[in-house]
Amino acid sequence: MAEHITKEFNAASFYEYLREGKFMGVRCVSCGQLAVEARAICQSCHSTEVIWVEFSGKGQLATFTCISIVPQSMAEKGYGRDNPYCSGIVMLDEGPRISARILNVDTLNPQGIKIGMKMQLELEDLSEGIPVLAFRPD
Repeated sequence: MAEHITKEFNAASFYEYLREGKFMGVRCVSCGQLAVEARAICQSCHSTEVIWVEFSGKGQLATFTCISIVPQSMAEKGYGRDNPYCSGIVMLDEGPRISARILNVDTLNPQGIKIGMKMQLELEDLSEGIPVLAFRPD
């Protein structure tokens, strides 16, 4: 899982990894804290000894919402009152939580979407070459 890489700890590197098909985060060498956010300083102990690690892309749905009043960018992609999209928080198997789109669920019947359902990462490219984190039921 650990991968010692010299890329900078910033959003640009995070998205570069996603374009390569890798879901990377950081682990503090000092305290072991894991984070999805690419930070050069540990948010727990403030150490600067952090390394890149690759997450499995597996987790479970912690919470969600189906959105039918959408921003213009999503309306242009066909989402809206008659075609809502789902957004949620996924707790990764490794521990951290991440906000992401939830795919392959019935957004018109949200009572069928269950908290705790197993999720698998699926990189979806929604906007001009910037990968969007998305999960689907596993």
